[in-house]
Amino acid sequence: MATPYDVIIIGTGAGGGTLARHLAPSGKRILLLERGDWLPRELENWDGEAVFVENRYVSPDTWYDKEGKAFQPQVHYCIGGATKLYGAALYRQRKEDFGELRHHDGISPAWPISYDEMEPYYTQAEQLYQVHGARGEDPTEPPSSAPYPFPAVSHEPRIQQLSDDLAKAGYHPFHSPNGIMLNEQNRPSSTCIRCATCDGFPCLVHAKSDAEVLGVRPALEYPNVTLLTNSRAIKLTTNASGTTVTGVVVERNGQTETYQGDIVVVSAGATNSATLLLMSANDRHPNGLANGSDQVGRNYMYHNSVAVLAVSREPNPTQFQKTLGLNDFYFGMEGFDYPMGNIQMVGKSQASMYKGEKPLETKLAPMIALRDVARHAVDFWLSTEDLPDPNNRVAVDKEGKVTLSYTPNNQVAQQKLYDKLKSMLNHLGMHPDHLIHRNAYMKSFIPVAGVAHQAGTCRFGKDPKTSALDVNCKAHELDNLYVVDTSFYPSISAMNPALTAMANALRVGDHLLERMK
Repeated sequence: MATPYDVIIIGTGAGGGTLARHLAPSGKRILLLERGDWLPRELENWDGEAVFVENRYVSPDTWYDKEGKAFQPQVHYCIGGATKLYGAALYRQRKEDFGELRHHDGISPAWPISYDEMEPYYTQAEQLYQVHGARGEDPTEPPSSAPYPFPAVSHEPRIQQLSDDLAKAGYHPFHSPNGIMLNEQNRPSSTCIRCATCDGFPCLVHAKSDAEVLGVRPALEYPNVTLLTNSRAIKLTTNASGTTVTGVVVERNGQTETYQGDIVVVSAGATNSATLLLMSANDRHPNGLANGSDQVGRNYMYHNSVAVLAVSREPNPTQFQKTLGLNDFYFGMEGFDYPMGNIQMVGKSQASMYKGEKPLETKLAPMIALRDVARHAVDFWLSTEDLPDPNNRVAVDKEGKVTLSYTPNNQVAQQKLYDKLKSMLNHLGMHPDHLIHRNAYMKSFIPVAGVAHQAGTCRFGKDPKTSALDVNCKAHELDNLYVVDTSFYPSISAMNPALTAMANALRVGDHLLERMK
């Protein structure tokens, strides 16, 4: 048996990496387990073909859909987890998202904590992850106790024009909150170079506010923090009465090792965290750990998202495009009284990506035509909330075969958002008929393989009969087991989940510091 630790954290993404950084100064012995390795720093980090066509950084996992069909999930096993390739759009959920909301297809349930309880941690997370933004531009924005720590990232001319056109038409465009280490006032000393290879790419110059650069690396500066890479947790063991996790069984370098910690935190991503708990079934917990409610693995959500490109009449030479957002239809619009969601810019598409997106159509197109599309493309990301459904779930068999069953819902709201944006194009200097589905992240209507925003498989709540975790994200049935990735979400809102995962990790971190005193 290896040395016991005060805390073992499984996974180093937005949840685990942030928690490690928060606990590191306490002097407690912390073990970080990461099934992947450091993501290599290499020229391919910024190569559209390598990243989008060859899937160079995507894990080789195979999961199965509800029909039993195999697919390769777009997951990234590396230090920093999904944040290494995210777009660093660090939005707060709206205040209303913490309450019950009525959608076209049903109810988005209330959270067991309020926005006001999360607010100080949102503020801390924005400071920790160096978020650039501007308060007061977005009418749906929730109240905040501090300004953004850095000024908003400026729009390049074509996006400034888009912002002006939207404002002229009576909408409320705003500067999106970005986690990038850009200093526009002093470009020579800026870490970020404002390139076109940010959203969906790893950052070669470590200027993206990801959980490796701002979570794990600072945590490792403390001698009490240990990191093991290529170390996959495969099972949690408990004491005979099933009340306490006593060991984390890990596959490492072809060997099986067991580590002991007073507190065990699972942060492996909504699918893998649920899988680990289900695989850890024992006599006391026949359906898996923390699963007396039968909620573990259920209520899988990942946003109804679609990436689309409009074709600008003028060329769009923008490099860093992800600077604008629009929430005018977040809670609905005239003639549709249900939430529709968020529109934001997405990383600028490049000709080399289109080959990955629609290989058959583009194989026939000469590169020049694709370059022309890319030169005029203005790229949007539309997110609509998908609702928790107990039948949308992660299941795993005894051999560890993962099945992700998912049936889309709330599609009418998604279509309304798409149609609304399309109807606005003419006023925005775009060709009115072209709003092309662009599957830079996955395939067109992001299918089940696109798991970037996955959430909800270990929901937290006050009632052990209907939730897996309590309000501190501790398993109801075990006194030392916590889950701090996006698994805890009871609903997903239509906002990118990263900042909420980071804020919640800080909130749970404060609870753990108090507990370990």
